[in-house]
Amino acid sequence: MTTIPAMKIGDAAAALGIEAHVLRHWESVGLLAPKRSQSGHRSYDEHILDYARLIHTLQRAGLSLDQIRRLGYSAREQRLSLIDARRAEVRKRIALLHATDRFLEHLAACSHPIIAECPECSDFAKRGHLRSSGKFPKRP
Repeated sequence: MTTIPAMKIGDAAAALGIEAHVLRHWESVGLLAPKRSQSGHRSYDEHILDYARLIHTLQRAGLSLDQIRRLGYSAREQRLSLIDARRAEVRKRIALLHATDRFLEHLAACSHPIIAECPECSDFAKRGHLRSSGKFPKRP
């Protein structure tokens, strides 16, 4: 494994594909603790860069910084509970997107001149605008 020299914040941010202020924020909320040079400049080594990559990945997965912090400091059972809750949210969002796609597919093919007169569209509206279980409308 090749060791890379420690980087200043701007170089680390560029290597991670994020802005330097993001790294400063993560540090201010206690998620990162880069070493400091004698002059006080932040120094990002491989270990800190790996942590930053993990934080970035978890954020892209939809976790808040507070949830990320809890993942780092919680016991395994608590971490699993947090992960399971996030996965349930993701599955719910996927179902919503599938229902939205099916409804839009129906709208594209709907022959009613006024959408409100379409029984399927009306049924959709009665059921609460995509709060259904992802079953509307049914595919032919």
